[in-house]
Amino acid sequence: MATFGTLSDRLAETFKNLRTKGKLSAADVDGTVREIRRALLDADVALEVVKDFTGKVRERALGDEVSKALNPAQQVVQIVNEELVEILGGQQRRLEFAKRPPTVIMLAGLQGAGKTTLAGKLAKWLAKDGHTPILVAADLQRPNAVTQLQVVGAQAGVPVFAPEPGNGVGNPVKVARDAVKFAEQKLHDIVIVDTAGRLGVDAQLMKQAADIRKAINPDEVLFVIDAMIGQDAVATAKAFQEGVDFTGVVLSKLDGDARGGAALSVASITGRPIMFASTGESLDEFEPFHPDRMASRILDLGDILTLIEQAQSAFDEDEARKVAEKFATDTFTLDDFLGQMQQLRNMGSIKKMMSMLPGAGAMKQQLDNFDEHEIVRTEAIIQSMTKQERVQPKILNGSRRLRIARGSGSTVTEVNQLVARFEQAAKMMKTVAKGGVPNIPGMAPMPGAGFTGGRGKQQPKKKGSKSGNPAKRAAENAALASGAKPGGGSGGGSGFGLAGGAQRSGAPTEEELAALQRMLGH
Repeated sequence: MATFGTLSDRLAETFKNLRTKGKLSAADVDGTVREIRRALLDADVALEVVKDFTGKVRERALGDEVSKALNPAQQVVQIVNEELVEILGGQQRRLEFAKRPPTVIMLAGLQGAGKTTLAGKLAKWLAKDGHTPILVAADLQRPNAVTQLQVVGAQAGVPVFAPEPGNGVGNPVKVARDAVKFAEQKLHDIVIVDTAGRLGVDAQLMKQAADIRKAINPDEVLFVIDAMIGQDAVATAKAFQEGVDFTGVVLSKLDGDARGGAALSVASITGRPIMFASTGESLDEFEPFHPDRMASRILDLGDILTLIEQAQSAFDEDEARKVAEKFATDTFTLDDFLGQMQQLRNMGSIKKMMSMLPGAGAMKQQLDNFDEHEIVRTEAIIQSMTKQERVQPKILNGSRRLRIARGSGSTVTEVNQLVARFEQAAKMMKTVAKGGVPNIPGMAPMPGAGFTGGRGKQQPKKKGSKSGNPAKRAAENAALASGAKPGGGSGGGSGFGLAGGAQRSGAPTEEELAALQRMLGH
């Protein structure tokens, strides 16, 4: 995540130096803590949070849990991870819904924090979960705020309650109160109230927000804060807590180039949990906040759980099953290839997904150079083909490829590369679908795969098996004793070292069955 990029780099460098030491002295620990302190202060984390955090890390790092650890450096990373989780709020906190609908959620924050867009994101996220939210235009101060909410509502597919035109006209307290009654009548189970902000904290802003809160008695008051405002986040959060109070925090613009101080300060300072994070401009770039996952991202340990959740929401299980069957039966076409890429694109930014992998920080330059539009260009090439060409790529001769290149605004070379990639992917997945191990170009052959560098030749027979797998070794020795070939044929064996794999068809020979029976002691 871009917001924590600099902090992640600094911490990674600190831990890299630590890993070169087999045992940690008090001086090593002090040096590490000093570097962590500098990194946090540079990231705009509040001074009192930094002091508390580094004090706890130092105390634990000098204690028995590190001195007695087999890997002291790893233990220090674990301690930093656990303490980061704590200052980010500890446990994830979910929305609390009213026992009797509608659940009323009020949004508060400064002007420009992204409240209006966030209202649409939250509504869309709730609607996906089967709720029936309604947005309320109670920001009647900012020019065109009502119109903006109506546009956002239309994009999210959620109705908007907007009886007043805004631009200084109308009573926001009355609008909020009427909206709750309207939601009860129309059976909307969630009401999201977008309130006015100011460029700075002032008495008028606080009074209006407090009056709205008193009038509608919300179940949740979410304080929306711009992750890019740094040290000001603490003062703003404290002012809103005293003037209105809030039950949770939402971080907006977490995809920006800020140093992340707001995220690491606000939960600790206010004692209120961070509940959601806005991670981009699209209405889908919004996620529940998990302190443990965010700490892992900051320390470049990855966030596989969020990646899996995103994949599950974007991929159709039935479609995935059909595709797996097509791989196994060799009927996978360019149409299926296109469908898989479109589902991948539905997951959002591929760069963002790759950044959730452990160790992504080391691939920073490659990620920065990654072209998100590559999938769009690939789609254009496939969509420029006829139905028959997608099903039977073998008919793509020179003139057809030239036509496709012109139709998709690409070159013949790019069309050739796509077809080659497709054929390679289809071949590899067919091997995997049949229980084999694919021969990946540029990589050494997998153990037990029966290859000698990709040419399909069998390795010379040895007098006895030297496999590290006991079951495989027994099977191969039994096969040798009976005069049968342990590899079972001419080409790539399966991933389990048994005869056949992806290259083999038909029933086993009598010799092989006899050898197997002898091995099993029958």
